[in-house]
Amino acid sequence: MNINKRVLITGGAGFIGSHLVRLFSNKYEDYHIYNIDTLTYAGNLENLKDVELRPNYTFIKGNITDEAFIGKIFEDYEFTHVIHLAAESHVDRSIEDPFAFVKTNVIGTVVLLNAFRNLWKNNFKDKLFYHISTDEVYGSLGVSGLFTETTPYDPNSPYSASKASSDHFVRAYGETYRLPYVITNCSNNYGQNQFPEKLIPLFINNILNNKPLPVYGDGNYTRDWLYVKDHAIAIDMVFHNGKVAETYNIGGFNEWKNIDLVRLLCKQMDDRLGKAPGSSEKLITFVKDRPGHDLRYAIDANKIKQELGWSPSVTFEEGLKETIDWYLSNEQWLKNVTTGQYQSYYKKQYS
Repeated sequence: MNINKRVLITGGAGFIGSHLVRLFSNKYEDYHIYNIDTLTYAGNLENLKDVELRPNYTFIKGNITDEAFIGKIFEDYEFTHVIHLAAESHVDRSIEDPFAFVKTNVIGTVVLLNAFRNLWKNNFKDKLFYHISTDEVYGSLGVSGLFTETTPYDPNSPYSASKASSDHFVRAYGETYRLPYVITNCSNNYGQNQFPEKLIPLFINNILNNKPLPVYGDGNYTRDWLYVKDHAIAIDMVFHNGKVAETYNIGGFNEWKNIDLVRLLCKQMDDRLGKAPGSSEKLITFVKDRPGHDLRYAIDANKIKQELGWSPSVTFEEGLKETIDWYLSNEQWLKNVTTGQYQSYYKKQYS
């Protein structure tokens, strides 16, 4: 087999990363896909059982903040392309432990940039560092307006501040060292294999276990929701056809207030479980708001639509139904991740 790209995907055992690893390893047989993940609570190799034996796929267990280790694997494998997804991403956790987010999201990104630069020196022809970020770097919107690629950064949480910093470092390496890069900033992702600390899988799990559904404040916080499979397709398009040194916003054209989303989720769960209408809504519990909570995020994704021809393939109602169906058909996966049993998979398969 003639391998023409050696692609390192960081955080490839996580939620978005596992969908991207699957897409690339199945679609591009002439690429070798390397997945590095430290396998913390959100990294789960069970997400990739269907591709782990493919000849063009290699898993590497390691931490992106380990400078010596990262330098060595870059020398050993000579990655031609990096798609950098690995990150601490949960706002509530960032409020509890900001330094962990600085270490992974900022220092880890700089370690990767240095390794990429040191490997290829000034010979960056047909090379690319693709950095994946979040719409949260832009701060909070009022009742109108959309985030564009030129919206000034205004992060409000330790998580978004750490991602904003990593974005700036990627751009700085592009300007200072002529390192070829692209950046995408995405809205809230949802879909299969998401760890149940985020709203949709958390509430699916809580409904299944008849637990309260904790909604922050008055529930009127608004988010744009992006189906993870559509996000993976968008990344594929930017990776192959995006312009170097450009930023692309990826959103679902799909705004929902949290409380309206939760009510739709409750309705679909009641329908799917054969429960009386309104049963799950009784579990909704309004809780104290979190500090620095942004009122509204909404992305203008017209640049990627117009330049690369990407647009979401499903409505939110369709994507949510597919997501619910997957979790209900994979309750053992859900049980494994909520009890920690999934962490034994690496030892079983790779020891």
